[in-house]
Amino acid sequence: MRPCRLPAALAALFLLPSAQGAQLKEDRGFAVDLDSGRPLYEEQHLLRRNGAGRLEERLVLYRCTDGTAFARKQVDYRGSASAPAFQFVDARSGYREGLRREGDVASVFVVRPQAEKREAPLPPGELVADAGFDQWVRAAWPRLAGGESVPMRFLVPSRLDSFGFRVAEVPGAAAADGAARRFRLRLGGLLGWFAPHIDVVYAEADRRLLRFEGLSNLRDDAGLRPLKVRIEFPQAPRPAEPGAWERLAAEPLKPCRVQG
Repeated sequence: MRPCRLPAALAALFLLPSAQGAQLKEDRGFAVDLDSGRPLYEEQHLLRRNGAGRLEERLVLYRCTDGTAFARKQVDYRGSASAPAFQFVDARSGYREGLRREGDVASVFVVRPQAEKREAPLPPGELVADAGFDQWVRAAWPRLAGGESVPMRFLVPSRLDSFGFRVAEVPGAAAADGAARRFRLRLGGLLGWFAPHIDVVYAEADRRLLRFEGLSNLRDDAGLRPLKVRIEFPQAPRPAEPGAWERLAAEPLKPCRVQG
């Protein structure tokens, strides 16, 4: 049985000016190989909120250990917090994937190395997609923290489909993680015992993502297999420098080696 590969938690699309009162913050994640601990890449996140504090957009630049920007993701939460529109592009292999929303029409697409673009209508029902998982965890926090195993449908763009998962707190992990909670995402039913799982650790106080462990949304340098990573977010998001959004959205992407 071939396991389902879960990508995560993507050329910029929306070079929109900040609305009056909008907040722009920066967050950084540092990814290492899950087995060896070898540094792989860095994630530079920009988070744009409106004047009411609601998250509207996310821009992510992925950098090799030498600082070269090789991939970019643009996320737009304005249509849906848990299943936002997004587009990801990786200059190493040309791999692209995303969720497109145009009015009431939504679709999912994938472009593999040296292959034609494949696109399909977005699967029906309540979905979670890409970075919308973080928003979903916050909304489901009372149920998760209360010990419930919560079902969800997660979009897997590489399959042009969604799959049923369950998310639950890992028993006994609270002491090891300090003032934090560890939640585990795995496929529902019997498949959950065979497919890889993903663990996420959130701070108890502000429900901020501290650590991600499992299959990344990034693939190997050839664009074939998802990388197994641990990503640490050691500091809380801080105010971004003026013009940061425009700079990161326009920074050229260049191929570089993540795996060494």
